[in-house]
Amino acid sequence: MTGKSQRTPLSLEDGIDPPATAMVMAAGLGKRMRPLTVTRPKPLVEVAGATLLDRTLDHLKAAGVKRVVVNVHYLADVLEEYLKNHVKGLEIVISDERDQLLETGGGLMKAKPLIPDDPFLCVNGDNFWVNGPLDSIRQLAARWDGDKMDALLLLVPHARAYNHGGMGDFHMDAQGRLTRRKTAKVAPFVYIGIQLISKRLLVDAPEGPFSTNLFWNRAIETGRCYGMVHTGTWFDVGTPAAIPVIEAMLDGG
Repeated sequence: MTGKSQRTPLSLEDGIDPPATAMVMAAGLGKRMRPLTVTRPKPLVEVAGATLLDRTLDHLKAAGVKRVVVNVHYLADVLEEYLKNHVKGLEIVISDERDQLLETGGGLMKAKPLIPDDPFLCVNGDNFWVNGPLDSIRQLAARWDGDKMDALLLLVPHARAYNHGGMGDFHMDAQGRLTRRKTAKVAPFVYIGIQLISKRLLVDAPEGPFSTNLFWNRAIETGRCYGMVHTGTWFDVGTPAAIPVIEAMLDGG
């Protein structure tokens, strides 16, 4: 999937096949989710009867992803064992960060040789979203234009970022180009941990841990960082207290 999308969708529901390989970020320490993460990594925390990781992988399979690169650090053996014994229908490749937690940007750089696709899909492994009338991953792929974009981020309006206590992340212009939230101001859109990103950005990076913000800032500076609004629901699963709130909302409470 290079340049512009290779085919026109038959309908909005049809969308575009995403890259065959996705990266799932699953190496974090999950400190805010303690005590639930004392014995399990955060992606294995359950919400409404399923782990966050299972929900993410189910979305990827439904969108047509075939191969998933998962980075591991905290309780890596537990996570690898779970992936080996519970995941069906996807090829799983491990990007091993046991020696050093590399944060999001460093994790992307370490996993880069394992990812053949350009652009590729990157999803947070502790994410919780519900699609709207459209499959958001397939619509993200349909929106991609490699002539204009180096990164395409899935966003929700600040008012629909359930359980999210932040002040927002980005402003978006009429063409979808993103700029950063201004200091001490609220931004109208929140990044929800799902993106398409080009390997063009994954160059000249520092050694060791660093944030994906480095890559996004490069793309923003050149006008090549874009956003798309998620048409469904997204929940910030940041703390144990968030879980019953989410479950009640899902039940219509």
